[in-house]
Order: sequence, then C-alpha cells, then structure tokens
Amino acid sequence: MIRNLLASESIGSQESLRSRLAQRGIDVTQTTLSRDLMDLRATKVRNASGALIYTVPDHDGGATHDGEAANVRLARWCQLLLVTSVKVGNQLVLRTQVGAANLLASSIDSVRREEVAGTIAGDDTILVICRSEEDASVIERMLLALAEPGALLGFLGPRVVELTTGPPIPEGVQTGENLARHGVIDGVISPSQLRTAVLKIVSVLFPAEKEEQDVDTRVLDTEVSVERSAWESITITRNPERPGLRHLVEALSPNTVALSGTGDGRTSRAVTVMLARIGSRPAVLIGQDRHKQPPLGRHPLGPSALRMARRGIQLAHELQLPLISIIDTPGAELSQHAEENAMAGSIARTLGELVDVDVPTVSIILGQGCGGGALAMLPSDRVLAAENAWLSPLPPEGASAIIYRDTSHAPRMMEEQRVSAQALVSAGIVDDIIPEKGDAAAEPEEFVRRTMSYIEHTIKELETSPQRVGREQRFQHYESLAKRLI
Repeated sequence: MIRNLLASESIGSQESLRSRLAQRGIDVTQTTLSRDLMDLRATKVRNASGALIYTVPDHDGGATHDGEAANVRLARWCQLLLVTSVKVGNQLVLRTQVGAANLLASSIDSVRREEVAGTIAGDDTILVICRSEEDASVIERMLLALAEPGALLGFLGPRVVELTTGPPIPEGVQTGENLARHGVIDGVISPSQLRTAVLKIVSVLFPAEKEEQDVDTRVLDTEVSVERSAWESITITRNPERPGLRHLVEALSPNTVALSGTGDGRTSRAVTVMLARIGSRPAVLIGQDRHKQPPLGRHPLGPSALRMARRGIQLAHELQLPLISIIDTPGAELSQHAEENAMAGSIARTLGELVDVDVPTVSIILGQGCGGGALAMLPSDRVLAAENAWLSPLPPEGASAIIYRDTSHAPRMMEEQRVSAQALVSAGIVDDIIPEKGDAAAEPEEFVRRTMSYIEHTIKELETSPQRVGREQRFQHYESLAKRLI
C-alpha cells in the first residue's frame, strides 16, 4: 500500500503518508512507518515545482513515482537531480543533489542503453562506465540534454516562496519553457546546443571579413509597371498569397537570430524581432506579420506587439546596428484589452523611440500600412514602399463609416486621401518605390530578392552618409504626413 501511494501521489512528509493510510483504514505508528520507509529504500527528491516528495525504487531500480516509463522517468530525474558531468575516457563522473545518486543511477540502468556497461553510485556521485569513449560522449550529451529542459528560473526558489508567503508557486511556473512562452527569456536550449547557438549569434553580428559585393543595380533600376488606383492597390495587398514578413525572413535564413517576447513578461506573434545579416551587414529587424494578424491570423497587433518592437529599437541602440522596420498591418488591435493596456500610449512611445534612436533606420511599407499600428513604426531616415503598398491613418472602411455612416464610400475616400505609394512619394512621405511586376503575389521570390536589394542598398547609403541620419530626417517624413492630414 505504501509503495502504491508514493508511486501515485506527491507525498512530502510521514504525517501526510499516515493520513493517506488512515483514509484507507490502515493505522500505523510513526516508528513503524519510518521502518517501512527504510525497508522500501524511500528517498526524498524535489519535483518540478521544487517541493520535496518521497519516491521508492521498483524491481528494476527505477523510480515508481507517477508510474513513469523508463525513458520518461530518466528525463524527469535528470531534470531534478543532475548537477554536472565530467567525461574521463570511457567514463562519466556525474554529480547529483545530495542523497540522490542511487536513484539517478538506477534510472540510468533501467533504460538499458547499449553504450552503458554499468553504474556505481555513492551519495552524490555516480560513475557511469561506458563501452568506449565515443559511447561516453553519446551518453553525456543525452543526459545533459535531458537535464536542461525544466530548469527553474525565478526571483526566489519555490521552497522560499512557500515558506515565506504560505501558498506554493504552481508547478511549472518557473521552468525555462514556461518563461519563454511568456516572453521573459528568448528560448531554452540544451548544453549540447549552446556552442552552435553562440557561434550563430557571432556569425550574424560579426561576419567573416570578405570583399564586399556591390548590390545588383539592375534590380534597383526596375521601373514601376503601371499606375493603379488606390483601391486596386489596397485590394492587391489584401490577397493572402501576397508575400509578407515570413518570406523576407526565409530569404535571410540562416543568417538570423530570432528573439522571443519583450523580456518583461509579454509576447506577441504579430511582430517579429531578430538579429539579421543583410548582405555583409548585421542589423536589427522588427517586422509586422500580416499573416499572423486578423483576418488571416489570430494575433492582433496590440500593446505587447509594440512593446516587442521597442525592445528591437533598444537592442539596435545598444549594439549600434542599423534598424529595419517592416510595416504590413491591417491595423492596431481594437478591443477592451487594448484600451486597458494603453494602446494609444504604446503607439506614442514606439513612435518616439523610433524617432530618437541613434542608428541608421529604414522603414519599408511592404503592403498594408493601416492606422496607428503602421504609423508607430514609420518614422525613419529612409522610407521605402512596395509599388502596391499604401498608408492611411484609418482603415478604409472605418474612414467611410465615420464620414458617411457606411463602408461603400471607402474606395473613393482612399483615392481622395491619396494613400497609394506613388502619391506618398509625391508628398515626400516615401523616398523610393520597390517595383512589383504587376502583383508581388505573382512573383514572390523575385519580389523578395528585389526588396532585400533595396534594403541593403539603402543601409549602405545611410552608413556612408551620416548627415542623412537623425531626428531631423525622420521628422520630415512625419511633417509631410501631417500636412496631408490637415
């Protein structure tokens, strides 16, 4: 009965165990219970939330708690118990939490890996004898990879929180995986992946020195194919097949390092922030992903999305890297949640930080430039726009609803407001147009290559002409926009 209880429940004290037994009609003394626990070789380990619980070995030496299968069981105990590993020839010396070596050694034995000849356990040390040096490396990588997920991060450990405040922290809250999902850290990797991850970051930020290649000017000389009405362009950019941020990121791969969340507990899939190498130049890229936002996706561009954008702006400042802003949004989130989380303030703060940042900045209106969400990421030293891109302070249908109390006047109002890329160039809001051969959806790969060439060329121009970088240049674009709205 005791074995079954400890295998199926998280029991941390003899008193709790006596209570469980009493509920089943079994009364035992403290002395008898202590002796039974010793006979069962019961030990205490910490679970994922940090609480101490009893566990006992089964017939094959593995822990019975939660009825875990051998491989799952080993992963659990590696996460909870394994501290370090040192490889010496064909042997591994593992350090565990005090008193836990026997339990972890039994779990290693229970998976019956061919590479392992056997284990010898002390109190907090295990000697794992492998059949060869290569086998030892394989087993070490496996154990360390198992140990990394579930790592606890937090302000205070679970035990301290519980003893100080009373209520325990729910299981899993302080794991790296959970914190990554909530935008506190950028991700979880195993120790075996660490070297590769660091090398990738270094390669993006500090590319190997090589002779710089000129941008293909033939791409830059491509002419705008045909002048369309504003409404035709708006219709084209609403096509789900039109290339967006994801296609640009794929073109840059593998020379990218994506970040996750804001770093202060918020995240949004509507915006991407990453380090990227564009040609031979490292940069910070912040981009709106239209395909993740309604009506195509389920993630509106809300306050958290703009907070992520501001993290990218701050990172560009800290690393002194050019900043690339990709604008492609049907509009900022309109909801109670957005209002109560200061949507208007988020737009203003993002705009202000983008104006003030002390690095070269380039904004690209890739398709839809709608509302405050687009305007927040607009002010830059240079503003580019795809041929069918457009920029409007309000959604077309929303503008029509305000003036005419219907949506049918949207096409005419967009024409009158001159929101098309060509009109924006004439007004001084956009500096250059990225041509499309009719519609980017019909030539996605060519359009993406053309866009990247324009970005690379523009960054080079700004880096070689520092007088064109700064607040005054950026204010000019916004002043031009303000004049259009008056």
